[in-house]
Amino acid sequence: MEPKEGYINFKNYKTYYVVYGDLSSGKTPLVVLHGGPGYPHYHLNNLSELAEKGRPVILYDQLGCGKSDRPEDPEIWTVALFIEELATIREALKLNTIHLLGHSWGGLLAVEYMLTRPKGVEKLILSSPTLDSRLWVEEASRLTNELPSWAGNVMRKHEAEDTTGSYEYQQAYAEFRNRFICRAEPYPPLLIKADSEMGAQVYETMWGPSESHITGILKNWSVLNRLGEIDIPTLFLSGKYDEATPKQIELGHKRMHGSKWVLFENSSHTANLEEPEKYLQTVEEFLSSNPIHQNS
Repeated sequence: MEPKEGYINFKNYKTYYVVYGDLSSGKTPLVVLHGGPGYPHYHLNNLSELAEKGRPVILYDQLGCGKSDRPEDPEIWTVALFIEELATIREALKLNTIHLLGHSWGGLLAVEYMLTRPKGVEKLILSSPTLDSRLWVEEASRLTNELPSWAGNVMRKHEAEDTTGSYEYQQAYAEFRNRFICRAEPYPPLLIKADSEMGAQVYETMWGPSESHITGILKNWSVLNRLGEIDIPTLFLSGKYDEATPKQIELGHKRMHGSKWVLFENSSHTANLEEPEKYLQTVEEFLSSNPIHQNS
């Protein structure tokens, strides 16, 4: 079945979406929230393979990146905006019952959305989620110390001097990226495409100049202490070498009674591209399983 692409009107702008599979198949569809903020859906596109086994999958580009409109207004970029956008997409596509997967920033967004107590979300998957930005910074600093000394020194220097746009910083940051964001070689085309269409304004406004340096409105954001309010079956996915480090994911896992956690031993932040077969199998097995909570 050919994917169905389209746009949804949202606050006088247009949000791009794509549906893989048949929404009338009888299987609960999976809605996917990409990372960033401002990093379009392409790097998660292989989740569409679940539709080959009958699981409808909906991906979309959040406002500000990819094929969606890009308002030139830093004031609009808030967590509340993206919660409302998700609710609008569900309403427009008549997605009364869904499963929800959020990757990285999309994990934080998924949690914030669930805290609004929406109806019809059966299961939640948090894939390498951002759960506490201050802890993220602490762990990023530790990971930076694991880099070759020249790279770590260059990153710290330019982050302190607010010169992260320099070529020298980008060269050093590539070392961080290749160890803790995606270890696959060669660098996956889906990530290259996502890099080329990311939304710089929304990313820098909400996060900052790089994954390891937060200066935006999410600088002191945390959902860790509210995870216990979510009472649907939840699966954490992350990589052993992930910038969303095992320390962070373990803290989240322990705060959600009955949640499960699968750690991918050969992956960093993009396990869906680094260990794709195991990742997709793990996702579908969880979505197809009996929805009763089980401690792990």
